[in-house]
Amino acid sequence: MTRSLFKGNFWSADILSTIGYDSIIQHLNNGRKNCKEFEDFLKERAAIEERYGRDLLSLSRKKPCGQSEINTLKRALEVFKQQVDSVAQCHIQLAQSLREEARKMEEFREKQKLQRKKTELVMDAVHKQKSLQFKKTMDAKKNYEQKCRDKDEAEQAVNRSANLVNQKQQEKLFVKLATSKTAVEDSDKAYLLHVSTLDKVREEWQSEHIKACEVFEAQECERINFFRNALWLHVNQLSQQCVTSDEHPSCMRISTHPRGMQPHQERLQGLTWQGEDPSQFLKAHQMILITRWLMTTVCFISNVNETRAFSG
Repeated sequence: MTRSLFKGNFWSADILSTIGYDSIIQHLNNGRKNCKEFEDFLKERAAIEERYGRDLLSLSRKKPCGQSEINTLKRALEVFKQQVDSVAQCHIQLAQSLREEARKMEEFREKQKLQRKKTELVMDAVHKQKSLQFKKTMDAKKNYEQKCRDKDEAEQAVNRSANLVNQKQQEKLFVKLATSKTAVEDSDKAYLLHVSTLDKVREEWQSEHIKACEVFEAQECERINFFRNALWLHVNQLSQQCVTSDEHPSCMRISTHPRGMQPHQERLQGLTWQGEDPSQFLKAHQMILITRWLMTTVCFISNVNETRAFSG
């Protein structure tokens, strides 16, 4: 299937019509407007990302979050704030990348604008020349038609004066007829010359129109590819941002894993140590009770013996 080309379309049967050229220009203007809208979108998205990143950074660095915690939970909170800080930095970096892409889009638009301007100036000059030459040709045609009518009137006057006796009057009519014939010949040559010139101008316009179609088609293909690549890159950047943002919570989850709480409890006991473990504490308490019982028993036996000795 043969690809449809700009130069194979966008023509008009009217020699003065520029509807085909105007349609191409309108389409290119719409494409340029679309690029500008995407560029503005990137700039606004960059501003949002940077504002969010800086607010998140300020929150991470200035807002206290469990500052009195100790041991493993304290380290988990430190990791948490570090990861929040990293997420904020990622958003700020994304904002910078988006601004860079917006700058590239702007440069691309301006480059195409300058390239188009050269072709448009040539086409505007050709259109103006074609319209001017067409007007001159139409004026020459009107003049030729008027001279033909003058000649016809002169011939009719000569025919009507055939029976006149006044010789001088007849001579004047013949002179007028001869003059009108000369005027017809001159106007005919001028008309043919303008028609020939108009045909050359038309050929020049046709040639320039084909060149312009080729230039504009190449520009449109370039614009579509550039726009598609810019959109593809933008989506990839957002996808990478999502992946990166998900990696940081994973680090947070690892730091707060339940297995990490046992060392925290052991260290808490080490910092707030008040004695041995419960089994040792019970053993010691039992020994104290036994010792006190033995001492009480010994004292009781001693008292009994003393009483018996006193009674005896």
